[in-house]
Amino acid sequence: VNDFIVYAGPKEHDKLKELNLGLEHIIDFGFFSIISRPLFWLLKKFYAVSGNYGWAIILLTIITRIPFIPLINKSQKSMKKMQDIQPKMAEIKEKYKKDPQRMQKETMELYKKYKVNPLGGCLPMLLQIPVFFALYKILSIAIELRGAPFMFWVNDLSDKDPYYVLPIVMGITMVITQKMTPSSADPKQQKMMMLMPVIFTFMFLNFASGLVLYWLVNNILGIIQQFYVNKKMAKEAA
Repeated sequence: VNDFIVYAGPKEHDKLKELNLGLEHIIDFGFFSIISRPLFWLLKKFYAVSGNYGWAIILLTIITRIPFIPLINKSQKSMKKMQDIQPKMAEIKEKYKKDPQRMQKETMELYKKYKVNPLGGCLPMLLQIPVFFALYKILSIAIELRGAPFMFWVNDLSDKDPYYVLPIVMGITMVITQKMTPSSADPKQQKMMMLMPVIFTFMFLNFASGLVLYWLVNNILGIIQQFYVNKKMAKEAA
């Protein structure tokens, strides 16, 4: 005689775990499950305190950004230095335009002299991508977030914003961030970069509003941090 246990119900993590049969592992948290699971646990803890998954996402965004603050500060300072040495880089390009190897050597010496990391601006964004995808997976599969309201018109954090307000505001914060962030790109590249907020806005139109809320809050925190860094560097320059 074979014994079978049949569970018929939603894949709610805590209920599955209470059965003590390991059924909670049938919830697929995706490739970044090593990040998704602790984030999901933290999200539920914040929900227990706030009683609202929207505020829980905001708290989670703040907490997950804290470890990146020193790295982002360093990156922003590096980008500012890159902007400052642009005239010198232009001189090197003009002087050694017929000698690419010498141009590269002189450019590296310039980076070394002014302690600039040309890849410094990309690193914080790259490190935050796994967190983004982990949260994307949580919001896509977590039954707990189905029909979970935030406030006003946002009645389901697992569904898109019905009026597209959050994605549009998120796009505006991206524009503000780009305006505030020092850039070492030439004017043509800067114009191309200004298309990024438009592209991201259209991408996020159909994303879960909870995910857009995460990105929006992350951008707002970035604007606050950039304002602080710009102010501090202006004082140092003076």
